[in-house]
Amino acid sequence: MAVAADLEDAEEPLDGAPQAYDLRIVELAPDEAGGRIDKALAGKLPELSRARIQALIADGQVSSQAGPVADASARAQAAVYRIEIPPPQPAEPQAEAIPLRVLFEDAWLIVVDKPAGMAVHPAPGSESGTLVNALLHHCGESLSGVGGVARPGIVHRIDKDTSGIVVAAKADTAHRGLSALFAAHDIERVYVALTRGAPPARMGTIEGAIARSAHDRKKMALVKTGGRPAVTHYAVERIFGPEARPLAARLACRLETGRTHQIRVHLASKGCPCLGDPIYGSGPPAEPVRRAISEAGLMRQALHAAVLGFRHPVTSEALRFESAPPEDMARLEALLAAL
Repeated sequence: MAVAADLEDAEEPLDGAPQAYDLRIVELAPDEAGGRIDKALAGKLPELSRARIQALIADGQVSSQAGPVADASARAQAAVYRIEIPPPQPAEPQAEAIPLRVLFEDAWLIVVDKPAGMAVHPAPGSESGTLVNALLHHCGESLSGVGGVARPGIVHRIDKDTSGIVVAAKADTAHRGLSALFAAHDIERVYVALTRGAPPARMGTIEGAIARSAHDRKKMALVKTGGRPAVTHYAVERIFGPEARPLAARLACRLETGRTHQIRVHLASKGCPCLGDPIYGSGPPAEPVRRAISEAGLMRQALHAAVLGFRHPVTSEALRFESAPPEDMARLEALLAAL
């Protein structure tokens, strides 16, 4: 038996802490014992090569009830083994001359309006062209080392294909202060969402703990036990189509917490996912809405971080920023209004 346990906390806000180890638990039955331990474990963990198992043993990352496994050539015993896989060391992101729409900037922080399609920080599949790459070029040395090598200056994130406002720190004092504000949920965050249909109540609160899906590791899901508490307040601002049976709607969603994919998961749980959402869409919208999506050129979830408000972590000035939805969402809303 091999069980994978993902220990990485993927929730917002980000605090710059190192990623947790990835844990594997492997049980060797009596009939699987007797040969070399590295070979036995590699046979149970096809995603890890035998050489990788040997390196982990040499680094003291493999143990059983009897203690650490010291020799990769040792005889495998019938036991439960614990393999701790350290996170990969992130490559230092490079500065890239990518245009930014800057809403505010001073010596301590910068607020930008991120376009859809731009990841916030480098990750597998998005090693360049990210907001971090752009900020490193724009801010220069002032961003270097703030919050860690992998995500300099970043204290929160929005999905790659969600557009809207993001704040980043340019100094350690600002990074610590912003991180504390996000951790205390002392931040105003409002998102605009265009949804399939509309929730039954025109105003309400969606509560439900969120964790990584047990069936698809790329998705998040509502869970009854475990997970992280998540609260989204919403208000239906406009109905498209018949009032009694809306084809689509525009919602303002205010985050009380900030979990990964929170709004997308919560809205989908109410049967009104974001239009264009490739992960949580759970079924096509009505034909007129599909035509509007195609004509508008929407190629992503219709979700935009429209408002960000907080008290400046250094000067204590009250700051509040607003951003109108970009062209693809604005065009889609105009087409929906004509239904």
